[in-house]
Amino acid sequence: MADETTSTEAAGRDFIRDIVAGDLAAKRHATVVTRFPPEPNGYLHIGHAKSICLNFGIAEEFGGRCHLRFDDTNPTKEEQEYIDAIERDVRWLGYDWGKNLFYASDYFERLYEWAEHLIRAGKAYVDDQTQDEMRVSRGTLTEPGKNSPFRDRAVDENLDLFRRMKAGEFQNGARVLRAKIDMTSGNINLRDPVLYRILNAPHPRTGTTWHIYPSYDFAHGQSDAIEGITHSICTLEFEDHRPLYDWFLANLPVPSKPRQYEFARLNLTYTVLSKRVLTQLVRDGHVKGWDDPRMPTLAGLRRRGVPAAALRDFVKRIGVAKANSVVDSNMFDFSVRELLNKTAQRRMAVLRPLKVVIENYPEGQSEELEAVNHPDDPASGTRKVRFGRELFIEQDDFMENPPKKFFRLSPGTEVRLRYAYFITCREAVKNAKGEVVELRCTYDPATKGGNAPDGRKVKATIHWVSAAHAKPAEVRIYNPLFSKPDPTGGEGFAADLNPQSLEILSDVRVEPALATLSNSAEPVQFERQGYFTLDPDSKPDRLVFNRTVGLRDSYAKAAGGKP
Repeated sequence: MADETTSTEAAGRDFIRDIVAGDLAAKRHATVVTRFPPEPNGYLHIGHAKSICLNFGIAEEFGGRCHLRFDDTNPTKEEQEYIDAIERDVRWLGYDWGKNLFYASDYFERLYEWAEHLIRAGKAYVDDQTQDEMRVSRGTLTEPGKNSPFRDRAVDENLDLFRRMKAGEFQNGARVLRAKIDMTSGNINLRDPVLYRILNAPHPRTGTTWHIYPSYDFAHGQSDAIEGITHSICTLEFEDHRPLYDWFLANLPVPSKPRQYEFARLNLTYTVLSKRVLTQLVRDGHVKGWDDPRMPTLAGLRRRGVPAAALRDFVKRIGVAKANSVVDSNMFDFSVRELLNKTAQRRMAVLRPLKVVIENYPEGQSEELEAVNHPDDPASGTRKVRFGRELFIEQDDFMENPPKKFFRLSPGTEVRLRYAYFITCREAVKNAKGEVVELRCTYDPATKGGNAPDGRKVKATIHWVSAAHAKPAEVRIYNPLFSKPDPTGGEGFAADLNPQSLEILSDVRVEPALATLSNSAEPVQFERQGYFTLDPDSKPDRLVFNRTVGLRDSYAKAAGGKP
């Protein structure tokens, strides 16, 4: 695995920012104009966050502007739901396009006119070959392509056929418009690429006006030119498309000449970012929607409680490189954990409860103890927690026959209850199966607040909640969706799904202060457990929390193990 960060990038600079700075210094551009151009056929994922931060970040840093443009050239896969989700995600990430919201469909008329311009110039033709025939005649990476038998059609015939395509006279797939470039080119993208295909489908914005739609390659660069984009920044897989991008700009009467620059896309361990696979995960029910917290979508990360600032920090850490690499997903968790450690308030929650009865504490009595909201931030204040005769602690905090270095509760040992008292275990009560279901303990009233006046020490401090006052809750523990660090991104992806990607704990007890979160999306730290956020499924009488990230990486050490 490679870490993309370099010393230059760590200082907030990278090769693209150096190019932009050089262009502005040389006065090639008066203002830098970038764009983020998603296709509205799915939800944005963590890989898109890298592009968003780069394009909007550069515009902010150099006093320019960044456009949000939807490349809506395939109406059969595009939905308003995706447009709304994309806008919501970009805003959540911390960026605003202001008045600069555009659609490729805004330019359909001009793109059509430019297609006719190429036909008149003898640089485009209507091809009647089937899709399979075109695939065969296109050649391979080692063999040149062959000219279409329709390549030398007369200009007037091409114009007539293209206009009839536009009028809706032909069935889907009957004909396409292709650029006439070079079928023997070593770059397969220059072998007479398709400019328009027939698609008799209504468009979300243009309705039934159009029966033909431009290809991504034809629409993208020309949309950049229309909007005056100065730096068209895209991922590395478009590097081979750059000669075609430049060919269109050179052969059309465009109002500006943007330049395309490529950077390495984000690849993460245990993660698949293929939009096709993500769509199939949703459609086949492997996850519970685009915002399932196991998904690498921005909506899923937000629902899991990942702060936008942590995502921006992660993108900054990995930097912008020219070569593809794979980033360890633990690096992302580190950014999330580091931010939440500074910002998240502390609360107590018992995920797997074990009842404790303090035999020498008066029955029917309870008291309030003071607990800090954040140990490193006095300004965050304190809260009151209820203490009584019956408590819940974690099952893992007790062992009847502990190994030598187990310092938590066991028969005859003394531990500190966080913010409360020292307690000593006297007896473990078992059920008919021999399972420990209750502990009988005593407490030392002189140790209120967690300190002994005689100076004696204990080796463990454990968290707890009052049985009489705690609120019931459900906790959802998320592990990586895939069980392999390099999961299959193709047809066989389902075989690599992690059967332990979700564990639901339904008998959780949390301190009452967590019930006051209402629908807050602000994560909190469950002491000694990790960071959690309230899920939209929560109800006043049934709180539901998602684990955002653990206090440490446990998955790498024991995949599927208890958090």
